[in-house]
Amino acid sequence: MDRTADTATRASAIRAALARGDNEGALAAAARWRTEAPDAAEAHFLAGIGAAALGKIRSAIDLIETAVTLDAHGEYHAQLARLYTLVRRDADAASALAAAELSPPTDALGRDTMGCVYARLGDHAASLPHFVEAVRLAPMNTAFRYNQAAALSFLGRQEAAEQALEGLLALAPEDARAHHLLAGLRRQTPDRNHVDRLSAAREAARAPRDRLLLGYALAKEIDDLADPRAAFAVLAETNAEHRATLPYRFADDDANFDAVEACWPTIAKARVANPSPASPIFIIGMPRTGTTLVDRILSSHPDVESAGELQAMPLAVKAAAGTRSRTVLDPETIRAAASADLGAIGRDYIARAASHASGTKPHVIDKFPGNFLYVGVIARALPNATIVCLRRNPMDTILANFRNLFAVGSRYYDYSYDLLDIAAYYGRFDRMMALWREALPGRVLELQYETLVDNQREQTARLLAHCGLDWSDSCLDFHTNAAPVSTPSAAQVRRPLYRNSIDRWRLHADALGPARDFLGRHGITID
Repeated sequence: MDRTADTATRASAIRAALARGDNEGALAAAARWRTEAPDAAEAHFLAGIGAAALGKIRSAIDLIETAVTLDAHGEYHAQLARLYTLVRRDADAASALAAAELSPPTDALGRDTMGCVYARLGDHAASLPHFVEAVRLAPMNTAFRYNQAAALSFLGRQEAAEQALEGLLALAPEDARAHHLLAGLRRQTPDRNHVDRLSAAREAARAPRDRLLLGYALAKEIDDLADPRAAFAVLAETNAEHRATLPYRFADDDANFDAVEACWPTIAKARVANPSPASPIFIIGMPRTGTTLVDRILSSHPDVESAGELQAMPLAVKAAAGTRSRTVLDPETIRAAASADLGAIGRDYIARAASHASGTKPHVIDKFPGNFLYVGVIARALPNATIVCLRRNPMDTILANFRNLFAVGSRYYDYSYDLLDIAAYYGRFDRMMALWREALPGRVLELQYETLVDNQREQTARLLAHCGLDWSDSCLDFHTNAAPVSTPSAAQVRRPLYRNSIDRWRLHADALGPARDFLGRHGITID
């Protein structure tokens, strides 16, 4: 057998082993091939894929890096980019994508992989052509169809997204992710809704994650049809069912808040060597309080672009702390970071954030709401950074968190499935903002959502002034901003300001009574 035929035979056998889930066997076969033919790029690549499937990500990266030095194959670069995102090497992932674009993969999985990496980097416009091609090459693959529909929705192409999802559901009527995304694309009407279909799908669903997604979708559509109490009943049942599966304890979040407060004096006194001169804008606050709205207002300014919700600051702090705990934020990490080089944290943050922005505008927004826990570090590590915190009626905040399905796999949002857990979390958030208000006077602009809605021009001027930006009329027309939105507020921020969600909690005052009582006992007044 000649070498070319041998290579094809070996590659085919190893790919077949990977396809049937025999990752150990595939890795062993690829390792033997590498030993016999160290210059065979495919051997290194398939060994890397096998290692990645077994969770050996760093080893997989080393193997595929060797493969691309031997053969700059588009498939190799695409998979390398995917692995880089798993270890948060976003800049390297962007470089690998650029290399893959020179000779894109010819298979559907390779194109879908490129689309997924672009999406993780926040470039949804670049992701879409790859998802489209993946669906063209493998039209029966529902995962590829879902990714295409999600990209369309992020880009504001709601009708196209709806058509894509209906096509997916024609192939897989039970697909809970598709049902959930479809329900959120637009406001449902008596003439155009999916309530009956969703009710049947939820009744038939057995997998906990499917029941969660379908429950949220059904509650959202019932609420759209002006039956908020029936919607809340579905939502409460859905959340209680999911909460029972979680190991969440508020005490763990409580300990993080305690550690941040205890470590602030150390951070406040630390010497900051060689701080970055960069001037990012941080939008922080509890989720669902208007952070995406303010992001859209600011990114409508000609000097500002949004990088979306970044994990760059949590990861920079974790790296500086050097802790080996499994969570990004925990008391051990907070204590270690308090004694770390704050200037290095700031520079690391800027380097991590760079791959999520074009770099063509003077100011970049990071709208990860949870950065309120890092305000002390941000203020010291990035002296030119601007910080804006969204505030909203506490009860509306609690209800909005309870009604929104956040990233299910993220432990950060586990508090959001129980009203008293949310109330407890809000109480500590409120106390933390009081600390920053006292310790860093004038550094954080606290913007009230309700005041912004009622006095758009005045509050927009206040916002721009705090950010050091000149007035721009385009900031009043934020709803015409064509930039992608990948948060739950995607549909809302493409509309002008509206008051529908103000004081919404009063529709459910009885159910929210215990949460209100909790806040009252902790000195938080409800208007």
